[in-house]
Amino acid sequence: MKRVVLASLAAFAMCATCATTATTATAADLGRALPTKAPEYVPPMYSWTGFYLGINGGGGWGTSSFSAPFTTGSFDTSGGVVGGTIGYNWQTGPVVFGLEGDIDWSGIRGDTICAPLTSCETRNDWLGTFRGRLGYAANMFMPYITGGLAVGNIKTNIPGFGSSDETNAGWTIGAGLETKIAGPWSAKIEYLFVDLGRGDSVLGSDAKFRTNLVRAGVNYRFW
Repeated sequence: MKRVVLASLAAFAMCATCATTATTATAADLGRALPTKAPEYVPPMYSWTGFYLGINGGGGWGTSSFSAPFTTGSFDTSGGVVGGTIGYNWQTGPVVFGLEGDIDWSGIRGDTICAPLTSCETRNDWLGTFRGRLGYAANMFMPYITGGLAVGNIKTNIPGFGSSDETNAGWTIGAGLETKIAGPWSAKIEYLFVDLGRGDSVLGSDAKFRTNLVRAGVNYRFW
């Protein structure tokens, strides 16, 4: 009987040891973290909302014409422009609404023969626009369309007969692409068609002024 009791106690001790080992192994397995994949980094979307100031420059080419008594027909004009820009954008989702104004010095001019030994000249010395912009934000890139008011002078000169300088209001329409370049800085390139209508010239004549502008610019944004 004594041997049976001792054998039973030995068997119980062995089972207890096995259970403890199994429990310890299971706890160790549970404590060991399973490998997981790190979440993919998604860079924050660039926001176009805010106020900005900038500079722009480029060139223009177009046409002018004088009406009677100095009828010229259409002739070419061309020259450079450079100036400053101010604007504000509101972004909702990928859609960007904006208002932008600029004022440029202009050297756009042209002339043609309009009478024997006489030339008729048209010049534009300054040009400003105030436009709405509608853009699509593709993160750091924003293509846009734009249009609104154009204001500038139409200066005419006919040697021997006189000259005039008149400020005219007209319209402009165009499109462009703007992109972030570093920190608060962005760069753009745009095309505008500008029509200032007709300005009074010499002896009751008037001069038409239309031009195409291609400009590049750099803007600094204030968030």
